[in-house]
Amino acid sequence: MLKVLRIINRLNLGGPTLNVAYLSKHLQPEFETRILSGKRGKEEMNSAFIIREMGIKPFYIPQMRRDISPMRDRLAFRKIRRIIREYRPHIVHTHAAKAGTVGRYAAIKEKVPVVVHTFHGHIFHSYFNKLKTNVYLNIERFLARRTDCIIAISELQKRELTEEHHICEPDRVEVIPLGFDLDRFQQDVPEKRQRFREKFRLADDEVAIGIIGRIVPIKNHELFVRALANVSGKTSKKVRAFIIGDGERKRSVELLASSLGIGIARGNPPDKVMPLTFTSWMTGIDEVAAGLDIIALTSLNEGTPVSLIEAQAANKPIVSTRVGGIEDVVLEGATAWLSDVDDLEGFSDNLLRVVEGNGREGHLERGYEFVNARFNYLRLVEDTRKLYHRLLSEKGIT
Repeated sequence: MLKVLRIINRLNLGGPTLNVAYLSKHLQPEFETRILSGKRGKEEMNSAFIIREMGIKPFYIPQMRRDISPMRDRLAFRKIRRIIREYRPHIVHTHAAKAGTVGRYAAIKEKVPVVVHTFHGHIFHSYFNKLKTNVYLNIERFLARRTDCIIAISELQKRELTEEHHICEPDRVEVIPLGFDLDRFQQDVPEKRQRFREKFRLADDEVAIGIIGRIVPIKNHELFVRALANVSGKTSKKVRAFIIGDGERKRSVELLASSLGIGIARGNPPDKVMPLTFTSWMTGIDEVAAGLDIIALTSLNEGTPVSLIEAQAANKPIVSTRVGGIEDVVLEGATAWLSDVDDLEGFSDNLLRVVEGNGREGHLERGYEFVNARFNYLRLVEDTRKLYHRLLSEKGIT
């Protein structure tokens, strides 16, 4: 049996974890898979349950963390090398930056036949200062020369990797978009909507706006809060806002909201004109999407934002910044209204337009059809299966 060792930074809520789960489960029994994961951040939602529910047991490398630590990284490297020697995989497939660095180097040292790496984000923009970014670029270039295939999750990302950052030549990069189970966003929608809105005591005539993700600098929640303040002074609609997630910037976002007259909803029902509820992490995003009326995103950079794919699967309108790969993920003017990242007025106008109802009807039913055709997990599995067989065949392994 062909063996895959799949290495991921951490099992937090998001596209990488979901895709690791789908690939590991649905490539069986053709490919036996073992999953190695690093340690997630304390403010990130643990999504290891996704792996367990699929009958897969992950193995943990506690020393493999997001931040750089020569001592911990060296220990993680040694542990992975030992696991490779014991497991003897035909393929090592790493997902995201830290796993890609430590895991690929271990695979190269152990002479694993096929080494594959998936870039899940755009780490060379808006995350680090120039010096640190250049260090990472040089590491990626070094590893890319020794990697059999680089997977980009969009054509835009491939162009960035090959033409802008010169990580490797274009013929070394395969574009395989992410994949998800999107049917659940079309199932039992009235019941899910009722549960969400009863939980937060939302009236039928209240417009619920939500933003989903880590509360960290790159996600730029401050823009969301400032836009809410602008909209609250211009609309006659009853509006409730939700920040679904957690992170290091939560307190500063709360303070900004209070300074702008946005009330932090502490009780049920809230007593503010424009109440903002911090829900922390929530499971059952299909229920969340059913209960919300508008889904927003304000990131400074994005690769393939899962929340926007899921929003369209639920046929919900999107108000977002125009960054990274977002334009490749949405239908601008039909399912999403976009503005530049530094355009508060434009973002606020788009949000007001959709709150008032101009955009919550029309072509939104195209959302599910659009994302299901491009981001279904069955397509992801088949694309990856074909790639594995091609790479193995090139090494004389069948």
